[in-house]
Amino acid sequence: MARMIRQSLVKFDAPLCETIVETPKPQGREVLVRIERCGLCHSDLHIQDGYADLGGGKKLDTTRGMTLPFTLGHEIAGVVDEVGPDAPKELIGKKQAVFPWIGCGQCRDCANGDENLCVKQRFLGVSIDGGFATHVLVPDAKYLLDYDPLPVNQAATLMCSGVTAYGALKRLVDRPRQRNLLLIGLGGVGMMGLSFAQAMFKQNITVADLSPAARETALKNGAANAYDPAEPEIVRRILKETEGGFDGVVDFAGNEKSMQFAVSTVARGGKVVVSGLMGGNFSLPMVQWVYKRMTIEGFMVGTLAEAKELMALARAGKIKPTPMKEEPMADVQKWIDELRAGKVVGRIVLKN
Repeated sequence: MARMIRQSLVKFDAPLCETIVETPKPQGREVLVRIERCGLCHSDLHIQDGYADLGGGKKLDTTRGMTLPFTLGHEIAGVVDEVGPDAPKELIGKKQAVFPWIGCGQCRDCANGDENLCVKQRFLGVSIDGGFATHVLVPDAKYLLDYDPLPVNQAATLMCSGVTAYGALKRLVDRPRQRNLLLIGLGGVGMMGLSFAQAMFKQNITVADLSPAARETALKNGAANAYDPAEPEIVRRILKETEGGFDGVVDFAGNEKSMQFAVSTVARGGKVVVSGLMGGNFSLPMVQWVYKRMTIEGFMVGTLAEAKELMALARAGKIKPTPMKEEPMADVQKWIDELRAGKVVGRIVLKN
């Protein structure tokens, strides 16, 4: 019998272990994909921990309903090995990227195309087994996207860091004022955001990150300015240099400090989109909220339709590839540790 090798979560808050099981057989419209690449994402670390940080010493338990061993990983690209009886046979042997944000298919949100909002979701690598393995079972052939002529690494990372950055930026596209834009936090998603923003907006793009290496990389990759949020009097300097702040801000870090920085540098009437999951708690005086007339929107991942829009942009050559590093799948735990320690610029992509 064919075997499937996985890097599995066997205990929360503990390193991943290799497990071997029988390769699943696709039923109905299911598709079995042999994984070539899977990106490593910061949210994989939260799932491994088993909680999200709510700030003030409070934690949100994320272990409920999860059976171990469990396979993390949701930025997947590979080759279709086998299809269920109701899936198109011509997919076999095709190279595809896998959209992982899959809903139940039955509820109001799914009917609306917002599967990423589904409460009974079947997100790959989050609630059903994902991509740190040799194979993945995808619930329906419709979640596969052609990525030719893109490199396989870029195709895989478009499915999470890509669609997250794209969707977050899209929330700012319809704003009446488009003078300037600030991206906070230049991890894998933020670097993608910088690349996409250049294709989506005409204005100069400013970045902010605590890491000098990340700021330098961003300036080399098209950022007009780069700020260090920890610099003394930085907010005063920014408000002066931008004539009142930024019309649009995307916070790709999503922690207490990054959000304080975002709302203090957003212009009156501006909008902050929060897309990072570093955690913590954030509060704002009501008067300031009203006085600044600011909008704050939370955003996690995009829809299948947005993934297709993004893939079309990338396939048309409109998006510069972002910094990526390829590593063996068996070393995933080592890279989880590096990412946790803040030693990764760009995206780590694991290879089978």
